Amino acid sequence: QVQLVESGGGLVHTGGSLRLSCAASGDIFSKYVMGWFRQAPGKEREFVAAINGSDGRTNYADSVKGRFTISRDNAKNTVYLQMNSLKPEDTAAYYCNASEAVQGLTFEYWGQGTQVTVSP
Repeated sequence: QVQLVESGGGLVHTGGSLRLSCAASGDIFSKYVMGWFRQAPGKEREFVAAINGSDGRTNYADSVKGRFTISRDNAKNTVYLQMNSLKPEDTAAYYCNASEAVQGLTFEYWGQGTQVTVSP
């Protein structure tokens, strides 16, 4: 299994930028699909972005397309989320996710989360 530790959250004004990092340890990083999810107070956790380990293909929620960029450095066992043009509605706890499909089963691992707050 893999352990995940996020960093990079903080307070930023509308229109600002932040870069989140998620450092992984404990397993072969490149075999996992890495993703970012977020959860605002009183709301369910929602998908933000994901990136494949093998070919680097990415996928984004419509709400962040064109503003957020997910990337990974397999040599550093780290996945990043560059967030630009931030809006107050982006305020949430952001969680790093690692997932792996094994024989028809999906195994998922989560980080502890990092808070992002965007002020008006």
